Amino acid sequence: MSIKPPFTEVEVNRAASGFYEGHSVEIALLSKAILVGLVLWALVWPASANGVLGSLNWQLLESFNTFYIIIVGFFAFFLVVLAALPQTGKRIMGRPGEGTEFSNFSWFSMMFGAGLGVGLMVFATAEPLGLWGSNPVVVAGDVAGNTEEALQSAYRYTFAHYGFHAWAIYVVTGLSLAYYAYTRDMPLTIRSALTPLFGSLMNGPLGHVVDVLGVVATILGVSVTIGFGVSQFIDGMYAITGMTWMMDMSGEAPAPGTVGLIAGLLVIMGLSIVSAVSGVGKGVKYLSNLNLVLSLILLFVFVVFGSFLFAMTTYATALVDYLLHFVSLSFGAYGPQAAGEFAAALPNEAAPFADALRGGATNAWGSFSAFKSGLEGDAAGLSESVLQAAYAAGEPGRQFGWQAGWTTFYWAWWIAFSPFVGLFLARISRGRTVREFIVGCMFAPAMVCFAWMTILGGTAIDLELTGGAEGTIIAASNTAKLFVTLGEMLSGGLLSAITVMCVVLIMTFLVTSADSGILVMNTIMSGGDQEVGNKHKVVWGVILTAVIGTLLIAGKTNGGADPMEALKSAMIIGALPFTVVMGLMCVSLGKALFRDGQRDKLSDAATAPGE
Repeated sequence: MSIKPPFTEVEVNRAASGFYEGHSVEIALLSKAILVGLVLWALVWPASANGVLGSLNWQLLESFNTFYIIIVGFFAFFLVVLAALPQTGKRIMGRPGEGTEFSNFSWFSMMFGAGLGVGLMVFATAEPLGLWGSNPVVVAGDVAGNTEEALQSAYRYTFAHYGFHAWAIYVVTGLSLAYYAYTRDMPLTIRSALTPLFGSLMNGPLGHVVDVLGVVATILGVSVTIGFGVSQFIDGMYAITGMTWMMDMSGEAPAPGTVGLIAGLLVIMGLSIVSAVSGVGKGVKYLSNLNLVLSLILLFVFVVFGSFLFAMTTYATALVDYLLHFVSLSFGAYGPQAAGEFAAALPNEAAPFADALRGGATNAWGSFSAFKSGLEGDAAGLSESVLQAAYAAGEPGRQFGWQAGWTTFYWAWWIAFSPFVGLFLARISRGRTVREFIVGCMFAPAMVCFAWMTILGGTAIDLELTGGAEGTIIAASNTAKLFVTLGEMLSGGLLSAITVMCVVLIMTFLVTSADSGILVMNTIMSGGDQEVGNKHKVVWGVILTAVIGTLLIAGKTNGGADPMEALKSAMIIGALPFTVVMGLMCVSLGKALFRDGQRDKLSDAATAPGE
């Protein structure tokens, strides 16, 4: 019996000369055409772009919400099985006898660095606070939001969104890239991960499509991250300077305005392009070191002046609760509730008013009191018990709306971000076993995220629970919550110094993210080559800036209250095709590991001494 050798002859046709020297012209032009088309659409017809993207996004969520939830759960369990099985977990991502490129300390340090990004600066306080007010347990009416009883479920879903599931998404991409690159000497690019399934087809148009999907997903994932970060950067600048021209003062609380967001974006992306052009050794290296130092200082401030005991107690109980609910968090998916299903669940007295009751009863972001106050005419005259039953009938619709708007948004964000983070994880993991890679990259960074969420977010919640904040942190915008929490915790010169430090930290995280994103896009387009010309870094920096800027503007048209809406819609839409690619990556990797195991057994049998 023999098994034919694996296909490893991946060839990315690269231009020998001209502007695209060293790059795949097909991948570059197709990627740019898609993104430039998106920019022009959002620039020329912003209202149309915002409306169409939002509508298409919701239609896709109605059809694919369950797919997103189930496949991310599959990713997590697939990786746990690979790590647990002796024949796959012990396989080394490298040549026989090859050692690791980095020491365990350095490797874990970089894992921690990967776990701390601009997303955590925004959501370390915003995510626990938001989920404290609204999560599936609150939506079901089992507990009231913003109460001590809602704390457990708030952190259950906080850990779900930033825990093992999130990092499993990154590890699927990273493990696939690393395995083929280091065991088969294949290019560090997306198409290599599908060669066990499609073989030489990856050298043709199908391979180009796969790589383009990776580029587009990366651009949109990085765009959402930078969009949130720039918004927080402007909030920080406002906290320091008080300059109102950067802010939209028309709401209940000041929020970054379009002018401020665009000004901040230009500053950040200008610095990012300069950093990218300076080279990885100079730009990203120095910024990463600065990020780590400032992050530790910020964490230390919260440990000393925040609610550290409350945070550590929350950490322990939340981790146990998260693990106990891991399976249901992985596969508990909801679909949209049809009008007929809602009507059938109503009590007889409410059935004639099904159309009037359905909107409020299925609104994931409302409450029973808001549902009652929004009723008009005869429907408003129904008894309290009947209205409670009608509201309960809409729970499946509320659960779907909540999951699609919150959990599925995160899964799409992490999937869109996975070529970026996965490539980084692959680069630093040569010589590691599959088990080491999964445990180190899936679990260690997640534990760091948990610490940030409980120490920073726990302090904010404790300030609200004890009445010290009096609702000011909850009322603040997501990107301002960190600064409002600091204002409740500190005062005087120390507050000013830490606020300035946070703004610097946000800026360096943003520059690092954009810089690295530009590098990843060019790596994919150059067939895995990490050395790319500066002109391409500048071009992709400009395209990234244009995508973010035009979609931020589009998000504010048609009365849009959130400039991030168009960006988020585009990202969820762009992530869907790459989700399919990632599912195929898992099948492909499983096949490759199984076949390589068979080859090793045959090789061992052939070289074993005769008896």
